[in-house]
Amino acid sequence: MEFERITEIYVLLENKPSVLGELLSKLAENDINIEAIGVFQDSAKIYTKNLSKAVKVLSKLNYTTDMRDVLLIHLENRPGTLGEVATLIGDEGINIEYCYGTLSQTGDKVAVVMDVSNIDRAIQVLEKARQKI
Repeated sequence: MEFERITEIYVLLENKPSVLGELLSKLAENDINIEAIGVFQDSAKIYTKNLSKAVKVLSKLNYTTDMRDVLLIHLENRPGTLGEVATLIGDEGINIEYCYGTLSQTGDKVAVVMDVSNIDRAIQVLEKARQKI
């Protein structure tokens, strides 16, 4: 298991057709690659390595945005790994606000973006468990 603290952009969206496509097209037109995205009813959570440029573009286009630190966790793609991580974090009294993930191209790893109620404590818990998971 590998993990890191990353900054994700929270973008408020109208819940109607074409809104997400328009947002993603504008980012692409500005050469901003999306590394991870979670789309919920009225928002998108976006991770890009070009954070400052993305924020400037979104601001210029009048999107309502916020930024938050979240965890990016890389796990083996096998049954139970995400459950083990969630249990470790939960057993420490840390709430998982949301998470979303994706499978690697080779299929042997998954990347999960996780927002937790206490990121510093979650990192300590994951550090202790790094070799076990």
